[in-house]
Amino acid sequence: MSDDASARLGLTYLAPGQLQKHVTLNETLTRLDALVQTCVVSRSVQAQPASPPDGALYILPQDAVGAAWSALPAGALMRFEAGAWAVVPAAEGLIAFIADEGVALVRSEGDWGPLGARLGEAQALARLGVGTEADAANPFAAKLNKALWTALTAGEGGDGDLRLTLNKASQADVLSLLFQSDYSGRAELGLVGSDDLTLKVSPDGGAWTEALSVDRTTGRVTAPMGAGRVQTSVITAGGPFTVPAWARWIRAVCVGGGGGGGAHA
Repeated sequence: MSDDASARLGLTYLAPGQLQKHVTLNETLTRLDALVQTCVVSRSVQAQPASPPDGALYILPQDAVGAAWSALPAGALMRFEAGAWAVVPAAEGLIAFIADEGVALVRSEGDWGPLGARLGEAQALARLGVGTEADAANPFAAKLNKALWTALTAGEGGDGDLRLTLNKASQADVLSLLFQSDYSGRAELGLVGSDDLTLKVSPDGGAWTEALSVDRTTGRVTAPMGAGRVQTSVITAGGPFTVPAWARWIRAVCVGGGGGGGAHA
C-alpha cells in the first residue's frame, strides 16, 4: 500500500505537516468528480473542442487532433478544467455513460466496450422489455420486426438441435399461441383447456370457432366444421372398397351397364 496515494484510483493522500493541503485535496476532489457517475460528452469527436465547459469529459477516438489530444492514444479519458486538458486515469471496471449515444461503456483490459457485453448473465429478472415497456401483465415484452433463434452447434459446445419447450401446469389450463391482428385475436393454436392439440379461429376476437382438433391418444384429426378433402374412387363390379379413416361422409354414384340402365346417385 502506498503512503502517497490510494491503490486503485490513485487519489493523493494528505501528508502530516503538509503545506498547502488544500491543493492536494482539491486535486483529489477533481479526480473524484470525473470518476464518480462518469458522464462523457462523446467518444467520436476527433477535433479537440476550443472552449468546452469545465468538467467536460471526452474519450478520444482514433486519430484525434488538437494540441492536447493528438499525442494521446485512442481510448484516453480527457477532462477539461480551468482552461486546460488533463488525462484522467481510467481504472479497470470504470463505467461511463456516453451522452451523445445514450449508451454505457465499461473499461476492461485497457479498452472501452459495451456494458451489456460484459454482463455475462442476468438471472431472476422481474421484467424485461426489448424495444418496448414490459408490465405486470406482460413481464417479457418485445417490439421488433424480426427475431431469430438458432441452434448452438457441436463446435460451439452444443449439439446442433433447437427445441422450444412450452409447459402448462395442468390439463385444464391453456398453453397456446395466440395470433392477433391490431391486438384482436384471429387464431389460437395449442392445448386449450385440454391436452389435445386444437386450432381455433375468430372473426372479431370475441367469438371463437374450433376448426381442427388432434386427439392426443389416437392422433385422429377431426374438423368440427367440416373438411374440404374429396377423394374419388372407381370401383368395378365385385371390387372391394375400404372407407378412409378421415372420411366423414360418402357419396356413391352407381352406373349401370347394358340393358339401357342409367346412372343413379
